Amino acid sequence: MANWIDSAAKLPEVSAEAFFSGQFFTEQLLTEQRLKRERQHTSNIAHTRHTSNTGQPSQAVQNIAAAQSSNSQTPQNIIALLCEQAQPLVIRDLVAHWPAVIAAKQGEILPYLAPFATPEPITIYRAASSAQGRIFYNDDFTGFNFQAAQKPMSELLSLLQIEQQQPTNTTYYMGSTHIGRFLPDFAADNNLHGYQAVADYFTAVNTEPLVSLWLGTATQIAAHYDFPQNIACCIAGERRFVVMPPEAVSGLYVGPLDITPSGQPISLVNFAKPDLQRFPRFADVMSQALVADLAPGDAIYIPSMWWHQVSSNSAVNGLVNYWWRDTPAYMGTPTDVLHHALLSLKSLPMPQKQAWQALFEHFIFSEDNAPATELPQHVIKSATWQQAGLTPELAKRLQQQIKQRVGRLTL
Repeated sequence: MANWIDSAAKLPEVSAEAFFSGQFFTEQLLTEQRLKRERQHTSNIAHTRHTSNTGQPSQAVQNIAAAQSSNSQTPQNIIALLCEQAQPLVIRDLVAHWPAVIAAKQGEILPYLAPFATPEPITIYRAASSAQGRIFYNDDFTGFNFQAAQKPMSELLSLLQIEQQQPTNTTYYMGSTHIGRFLPDFAADNNLHGYQAVADYFTAVNTEPLVSLWLGTATQIAAHYDFPQNIACCIAGERRFVVMPPEAVSGLYVGPLDITPSGQPISLVNFAKPDLQRFPRFADVMSQALVADLAPGDAIYIPSMWWHQVSSNSAVNGLVNYWWRDTPAYMGTPTDVLHHALLSLKSLPMPQKQAWQALFEHFIFSEDNAPATELPQHVIKSATWQQAGLTPELAKRLQQQIKQRVGRLTL
């Protein structure tokens, strides 16, 4: 059981060169088309091998080909294609050229980072050797198995240096720390925007990603999900990612939503040593796990809401990640909706919950909820946002309405 992760399926991977050329997506789409044709036209495979059912390449393949012909190294839509696929992907050597990665491979990541650190305090977790690197709850779930302190980053770097030289198996861990605030000069030579395709994508979607640094000793971060899209770049040490699709939640035994080690709800299952007597449904989702081992310079794309457990396996480990969301920040986060639903819907009788489920299906999850065209134009206009989304002005108005209604709640 302890080795189940070693036998799990591996995540698909691609070199950075093949990724930015579009080669990976072209081959993948052509393979998917070929398999579809083989199922539909088993008697005529050779004739239809690289065409769609109409005898012409699919529109997606044509789009990629056009991008490749215009700029074979940096097709502008390559990141958009990645997001549209909504499947995890390992990109080998994506940041191998970063000075931070080169320093790490030479065993010099700590002295490399030192000049970038500002004196502003960061949050440092410290866990005793008994935690074995696992950032988690204490035994009775009244708190956590670590202590958090606000210290300058220089102190963390010193602690990591000492622990590296004189190991005590004490865990030191710095989670998501905004690089622009705490290491403002680091990104000058260590950033993904050096790839034109990345810069073009974020310009096109009018989004600036949140770029963060993660640093520490060997750790195990419990499986969790993130709402934003994520590209995580390993800069120091070796990491193992175990990812599962959103629907695996049924077997992950998610812990408290209101008390979490680092903000996100986590799975209570210890992936390294799953206790199937205590968590029997985990056995039902183990086959959905995909595994990736990252070395310095490698990166992984994790789609929004995919569960991922992360093990950092070296004496010193560093990661830089890029988070971005597909909707404007003024629209809020779905987590707030989940919390409010737990408050107002969870305890309703089943017939009422089913009625609300129908409303959510219509207004939220259905793509066919446009207002009737025979309605007066002013009614159609006022209801259009239900299908097309909110403008900043409408979002502000709706936020005010929500605040007023929540403010009237009393115990």
